[in-house]
Amino acid sequence: MHTTKESGPPAAVPFPDVLPSGYQWFDDEPVFDPERHLALEEPEEVTTLKDLGYSDADIADKATPVAVSSPFRVLSDEGAEVMLAVARRLKQYHRPAGDRIERMTRGGCYRSQWLRDLCISPDVNDHLSKIYGIDIAPHPMPVHLGHLNYEPSAIQTAVDKWHHDTLPLDYVMAVTDLANAPGGGFEIFLGTKGEAAELAAKGETPPRDRVRAPDLRPGYVVALHGDMVVHRGAPLAEQAERITMVNGYVSIDPSKDEQSRTKDLIVVDDHEVLWTEWAKFAAWRARGRLTHLIDQLDFTADMETVAAQLEEAVADVNQAVTEMRAGRQEIDHYE
Repeated sequence: MHTTKESGPPAAVPFPDVLPSGYQWFDDEPVFDPERHLALEEPEEVTTLKDLGYSDADIADKATPVAVSSPFRVLSDEGAEVMLAVARRLKQYHRPAGDRIERMTRGGCYRSQWLRDLCISPDVNDHLSKIYGIDIAPHPMPVHLGHLNYEPSAIQTAVDKWHHDTLPLDYVMAVTDLANAPGGGFEIFLGTKGEAAELAAKGETPPRDRVRAPDLRPGYVVALHGDMVVHRGAPLAEQAERITMVNGYVSIDPSKDEQSRTKDLIVVDDHEVLWTEWAKFAAWRARGRLTHLIDQLDFTADMETVAAQLEEAVADVNQAVTEMRAGRQEIDHYE
């Protein structure tokens, strides 16, 4: 019997109580019920970053040594049906993500309370925490919760080009049946970001013998170290409905590398939402690092060491300010 947790996930930034302007809740959807809508199972296999070719130095400051899991179930049959209905309803808000994705919807957790409650579910959070082997929390920026990708308008166009994610940790869920679709699979490069960049510099993409395409049925996911694993949504061979949902997480240890490219979102997300979420995320990271300094900094005459630690504690804030003011830029990918 599934037991619903009473406490929430580890504290990061709480989901906002007030909706941004231009958003309102759907008023006729079911209430998220973990007893009915979840069916959490364990993955059979977990691939590590070292398995992909990353060195110990590459891995040392990252959130987790885990790279990607084999598919495992998250939603029950009823939950998968609701997820599909919500995704279809949110499709009307789709937009492009630069030249990388033709049709995607973000901010759906400001419209669907069912999707929001799935994406911040403490049951799912704890389940993924065990798979990653670290304490995690739903991403402090709600634009990274419940991201939806849809089929492009033309076949032979990648749903999402080869890339690594703009956030550290996530899962990719099949909303429609990818296992029996005419193409459009979720594909993973069994190599490093450096290797993918070298291939791209030569005008090449990952060779097929180094690509894994797990079968994903509705409500099944792969847990992903999104910042470190190069992946894509492959082209369809014929026109068909094709939907995936991506939900983001962070390590609650702020000493780890931030592993985000939030600046890519300037051309993607609503600015009224983005600037505030980004600022809160940076402030949360800095608060954790500054608290560590308050608790742990020893007396020393070495001014440079103290100044460097203080500078590092607020590095995320300074980077956010610099990138906000720098403005729009092209979205990174490997094609």
